[in-house]
Amino acid sequence: MKGNRTDTDVLVVGGGLAGITAALGLADTGVKITLVEKEAALGGRARSWTDKKTGDPIHIGPHIFMNKYPNMFKMMELLGTRDRVVWQEPGHFITMVDGRTEINMVADTRIPAPFHFTGSLLRDPTLPKSHIPSMVPVTLYALQLSPEDILKLDNINASAFLRAFGVTEYLIQRFWAFACQAIMNVPLDLCSAGALLRFYTGLIGVAHLDIGFPDGGLSDLYVPQAEARMKKAGIRILKRTEIKRFTGNVKGVTGAELGDGSTISARYTISALTPMALRQAAPREWAGAYKMFFELVHFHASPYYATYIWFDRKLTKRKFWARSFNPNDLNCDFYDMSNINSGMEDRNSIIMTNCIYCDRAMHMSDEEIVQETVHELSEYIPEAARAKVVHSVVNHIPMAIHCPYPGMEQRRPPTVSPVGNLFLAGDWIQTGLPSCMENACRAGWLAAEAVRAAIGQPEKLSVDLDERELEGFARLVNRLGRRLPVDPVPGLLATRRNTREKFLA
Repeated sequence: MKGNRTDTDVLVVGGGLAGITAALGLADTGVKITLVEKEAALGGRARSWTDKKTGDPIHIGPHIFMNKYPNMFKMMELLGTRDRVVWQEPGHFITMVDGRTEINMVADTRIPAPFHFTGSLLRDPTLPKSHIPSMVPVTLYALQLSPEDILKLDNINASAFLRAFGVTEYLIQRFWAFACQAIMNVPLDLCSAGALLRFYTGLIGVAHLDIGFPDGGLSDLYVPQAEARMKKAGIRILKRTEIKRFTGNVKGVTGAELGDGSTISARYTISALTPMALRQAAPREWAGAYKMFFELVHFHASPYYATYIWFDRKLTKRKFWARSFNPNDLNCDFYDMSNINSGMEDRNSIIMTNCIYCDRAMHMSDEEIVQETVHELSEYIPEAARAKVVHSVVNHIPMAIHCPYPGMEQRRPPTVSPVGNLFLAGDWIQTGLPSCMENACRAGWLAAEAVRAAIGQPEKLSVDLDERELEGFARLVNRLGRRLPVDPVPGLLATRRNTREKFLA
């Protein structure tokens, strides 16, 4: 193969959610498209496979759906799999467990946002009610933020920001530290205040939020269907094919050199690589010419372990729960796949867990990880300590998402790169959303839109999700905060009236 050259109109590098969505968005254009993926299967960081011993589907790690995932659902509707999501009971957001105590976070849709979780807070037996008012100032503040404000807060440490707003230490550990670890995938002390508050605004600003799970293997919801659709459209898919480097110069990309020495020449290239992989594939002169490529060195991966344990009995009827935050814990969230996947209702429990930002477990063997996971599980379900482990798998995943450290939001690049004819896609691209499956799909649609515009076939593909389109009282606070020069409730924020100016200066 060395020295061979292939010509294509559009080269898509990376066969994860973003790359697949971008290719699907170009499938009807009539141009020649080649998709390159280094692994043996498509799916990237949203992949699954079948366990050889049990025949059960295994995800690369836990992935959840939100009902506010319009870009991903558009892709699944195109593939005919939109209905293959198992939803929790309406309004039931998450069950937090502290030992054997359950705290059910339920969104009461009869109460306008951002008060829809108030009832759950008041019913939490572990939460001193005197701490709840300390959440009000930061909540009102977050609801007023514009996307530009988020970027201005990006250099601020989230932990320091919350303390400056007077949030009690109890709530910082109880709520914020958990939310940061579970959603942002980094400890609170290492997170951007802007990134965290953007997520928080989405959580409290909309009352109708539901969580769902893939019914079966995550890949089964889109990979075979996407492959079939792409092949029917004439898209060439090259698996087990690694990119050595992009070709061209600082003015424009001309394709890529592959690991075997062959080349693919392309009019347009979409990179759906991680920022770390893009840095390796980009010619060195790009970093010298453009700040965006120079700053790729600042992106770091948040690694995690996903543990699967098959037990000899049924342990619970719950689908999903999470432990109250403790920095010394191994696992964050727990899933019983026998209660999620269709046809498994009568099966013994298959527990899947998520150890996020897993440096605390790097010294542990897989056997030790399983043992500690069983121990943590038994603190909530004592029967787990008496049950027998019949099979286990520990997945070591190098990257969940890029770490949203302070300063990283402003480093997320736009779809159109400074290099001519090079477009970017991936969950780390600047789309106004946190890194997640929805963001990957939105980035893929945006990249396809950019290429379509370049070839003279413009079409709107992405679904805009304006996080400022809030509900209830949250919308009122947002509008008042944009129009008035002071906070909407001055008396409540009087002791911190300068905080907004201080942090946005």
